[in-house]
Amino acid sequence: MIEVKSERWDGEPRELYLAPMAGVSELPFRLLARECGADITITEFTSSAAITREVAKSWTRLESHPDENPFIPQIFGGDKDEMILAAQMLDDKADIIDLNFGCPAPKVTRICAGAALMGQPDDLVSMTAKIIDETESPITAKMRLGTGSGQYNALEISQELERVGVQRLCIHGRTLNQRYSGIADWNYIRNIVDSVEIPVIANGDIVDGPSAASCLDTTSASGLMIGRAAIGRPTVFAEIKTQLGWIEEIDLPWVDEDWFDLTSTGKAFASRRWAWDRYLELARETTGLRPKWLKRHAVSFTKGLPGAKTTRQSMHGAATIDAFADTISEFFAQKVDSHSSMS
Repeated sequence: MIEVKSERWDGEPRELYLAPMAGVSELPFRLLARECGADITITEFTSSAAITREVAKSWTRLESHPDENPFIPQIFGGDKDEMILAAQMLDDKADIIDLNFGCPAPKVTRICAGAALMGQPDDLVSMTAKIIDETESPITAKMRLGTGSGQYNALEISQELERVGVQRLCIHGRTLNQRYSGIADWNYIRNIVDSVEIPVIANGDIVDGPSAASCLDTTSASGLMIGRAAIGRPTVFAEIKTQLGWIEEIDLPWVDEDWFDLTSTGKAFASRRWAWDRYLELARETTGLRPKWLKRHAVSFTKGLPGAKTTRQSMHGAATIDAFADTISEFFAQKVDSHSSMS
């Protein structure tokens, strides 16, 4: 179920992961990311306390679908017993359970969860070992380099997690204190890759084909996890694969007979139009159109595109959620036609 550790990268395809992002990685978006080239998706990170108390809102983050294979819920928490119980409650639903030791959000770290647990490495490892003992699902984990207070300790923690039975690691190349500032330290991730026998996934500053190639060349990681670069642009996975020669551009689902007549701006509109319309289809087939998700994605899908500001202002006046969705679809369709190199 979990791939073996890869050797030195020599240009061959490696797996691309959609990062678990709160308010982004809900089920329809995960399914869309798969169709856009992501090999593995992980749920939004979800509170173990909320799961164990069966808070309905938190369980909606853990919805899945037969097309999502493997299904990997990610949980966080600072209380060992709650984390163990949450993992047990997910055990028969999950293919893999991922533990979040990397989130830098204050609402997570203030309860000594997420990346804050890296400041308590003994507690982090003992919690993980107990979860592994009490569940049948393979356990994986996501971390940062450390808290930023003192030296990095991700390498030592990675070795301990491998010892207790964690089957795969993802390392974000920043510390808790850095959050998302500065440059991801891919060289330190390479040190971790060299120090353990289990697969290591690299995360941080991967936004396109050249950065993906540079990260793989530096780290020789078994795969890459992409977070912020996929917000509003789930096609980034396929774009990376085409830029690295892993797949052919003509095989992408949004490429049609008019694609090669479009300007670069026209292609951005066309790919996002396809992704937006497909997101709507997937949402209607699974969870239904949920206003909060839809409005958040509408902003991110249109961000940075000419004319987007005016469209975002008009979409808020839509009478129904379907009319809201159609406003964005119409915006993309009109703009594609106006950015053909033949026009």
